[in-house]
Amino acid sequence: MSLFHQLTNKPWVAGQRIVDDRHDGSAFSLPTATLGLRVFLAVATVLFSLLVVAYADRMTVVDWRPLSEPWLLWLNTALLILSSMALQWAAVSARRGQLDGVKFGLIGAGGFAFAFLAGQILVWQQLIALGYFAAANPANAFFYLITMLHGLHLLGGLVAWARTTDKVRRGSEVVRMRLSVELCAVYWHFLLVVWLVLFALLLFT
Repeated sequence: MSLFHQLTNKPWVAGQRIVDDRHDGSAFSLPTATLGLRVFLAVATVLFSLLVVAYADRMTVVDWRPLSEPWLLWLNTALLILSSMALQWAAVSARRGQLDGVKFGLIGAGGFAFAFLAGQILVWQQLIALGYFAAANPANAFFYLITMLHGLHLLGGLVAWARTTDKVRRGSEVVRMRLSVELCAVYWHFLLVVWLVLFALLLFT
C-alpha cells in the first residue's frame, strides 16, 4: 500500500461496512407491541407514583381518618399473586413450545384475575354497608380511587388476555403466540407490584 493510500485510508469506514452487512435492519429494533407496552407502563408508573405522593401528602392533614382494611383484601392479594404466577407459567411454556402449559396458564391467570376483581367489588360492598362512603372522609375517597384505577388497568389487561386466549383456542402455533403471552405476563407482574405497593400503603398508614 502506498504512502498516499495509508494517509487517506479510513478504517472506520470499512468497520462500518462490516456492521452494515451484519445488520439486517431489525436486530436493534423492538416489536411494536413491546415498545407500546413499555411506553404504557412508563405512563402508568408515573400515574400511580403521583397517586402515592398525593396519598402520603393528604394523610398528614388532621381530618384524615383511615378506614379498617377488610380481611378480604388479603385474599384478593393472594388471588392476584396466583394470577401472575399462572401467566409466568404460560410464558415459560410458550418459550419451550408447550401448548398445554400455555393453555392451562392462561386459563388459570384469567380465572384468578376475574376472582380478584370480584373480590374487590365485594370489598366495596362491605365498606359501603358499614358506612364508609367516599364523601365521608378523604381516606375513604383515596381507597376507592386507588382500587378503581388498579381494577381498570387490570380490565384493560384482560382484553389482551382474551385475545391471546382466543388465539390458543383457534389452534395458533405456540411460536406465533409467544410474544403475546410474554407481554401479558410482563403486564400482570407490573400490576402485581403496583398492587403490593398500594396495599402496603393502605395497610400501614
